[in-house]
Amino acid sequence: MAETGEEETASAEASGFSDLSDSELVEFLDLEEAKESAVSLSKPGPSSELPGKDDRPVSLQNWKRGLDVLSPMERFHLKYLYVTDLCTQNWCELQMVYGKELPGSLTPEKAAVLDTGASIHLAKELELHDLVTVPIATKEDAWAVKFLNILAMIPALQSEGHVREFPVFGEVEGIFLVGVIDELHYTSKGELELAELKTRRRPMLPLPAQKKKDYFQVSLYKYIFDAMVQGKVTPASLIHHTKLCLDKPLGPSVLRHARQGGVSVKSLGDLMELVFLSLTLSDLPAIDTLKLEYIHQETATILGTEIVAFEEKEVKSKVQHYVAYWMGHRDPQGVDVEEAWKCRTCDYVDICEWRRGSGVLSSSWEPKAKKVK
Repeated sequence: MAETGEEETASAEASGFSDLSDSELVEFLDLEEAKESAVSLSKPGPSSELPGKDDRPVSLQNWKRGLDVLSPMERFHLKYLYVTDLCTQNWCELQMVYGKELPGSLTPEKAAVLDTGASIHLAKELELHDLVTVPIATKEDAWAVKFLNILAMIPALQSEGHVREFPVFGEVEGIFLVGVIDELHYTSKGELELAELKTRRRPMLPLPAQKKKDYFQVSLYKYIFDAMVQGKVTPASLIHHTKLCLDKPLGPSVLRHARQGGVSVKSLGDLMELVFLSLTLSDLPAIDTLKLEYIHQETATILGTEIVAFEEKEVKSKVQHYVAYWMGHRDPQGVDVEEAWKCRTCDYVDICEWRRGSGVLSSSWEPKAKKVK
C-alpha cells in the first residue's frame, strides 16, 4: 500500500511544474515564447531499428522524408539549448519532444502553479535588488542584457557575497547551453555556494525520481559556471553557436541601461569583450557547495534542504547521452516500466507511441493534435 500511495502522490506532481526554481521559470517562459513563433516542422518519414536503452530495439525516426534526415537541433531551428531542456530529458525525454512537436497552452492547474511559484521567487529576488525592465528588439539586445547582468553581479558577489539570477552559458559536449543560477553566496566558511529554491505545490519533499532531476540541474549549473570563471568558455564558441552579430548597434533602451550602470559601449562585441575580461580577472572561485531548498508554495514553509554531491563523470555521461538525441545520433526515449507512474499526469499520455509500443517507438509515429488534460 505504501508503494501505491507514493505513486499516487508522485503522479499529481509528475508534470514537473510543482517544483520550479527561479532559473527553470525564466527558461520555461523563454521556451514558451519560442514555441509561439516556431516554424512548422516536417512530418516523420521512414524508420529503421537501432539498439536503444538497455539494448532494446528502438525505431529510428527519419524526421524528414528521404535521405535528408535532420537532427532535432535542425528540425526545431535551435542554435542552443536551455539547461531546462536537459533536465526535462532527465524526467522523460519523449515528453520533452512532444512538447516541442505539439506546443500548446498551459493547463489552468499548471498556470496557477507557475503564478504562485513566480510570486515567491520574485519576492526572494527583491530582497537583494530592484528589478529594471529593459525593452529589447533583437537577439543581440537580449544577450546584451545578460552580459550587463553578469558585469553587475561579479563585483556584487565579491563585495556583498550574495547575488541572485546569475546567467551562465557555455559549450558542453558540442552543444551550447544557457541557464540562470538561482542564487550564489559565500558561506561562513568562505565557500561559494549555489542554492536552488524549489517551490512545492504540496507540503512534502519530492520523490527520488524528482530529486534526481534537481541534482542534475544544479550539477550542470556548477559545471558551466566553473568553466566560465576558469576561462574555458570562449567568445569564439559563443559566436559560433548563437550566430550573434557583434557589430549590430544595440537598442537605445539597452544603451541607456548600460550607461546607468557605468558601462559605455556601442555594440554587442564591445560588451562581450568586457564580460570575458571581467570573468578572467575577477578571481571568482569554482562553486564549492550545491544546495537545494524545498519550500511549500501556500505557506512558504521550508520543507527541507539537501546538499548535493557533485560527480563530474556522472554529469558528463548524462550530458553525452542527452546530447546524442539533439545531434540526431539516437531516438528519443520514454520512461522505463518502473517509472510509468510519471505518465499519469502527462499531457501526451493519450498519443504516446512509447506507451503503445511497450517501450519502442512506432515506425508510423506522427505528431497529432494535442489533447490538453
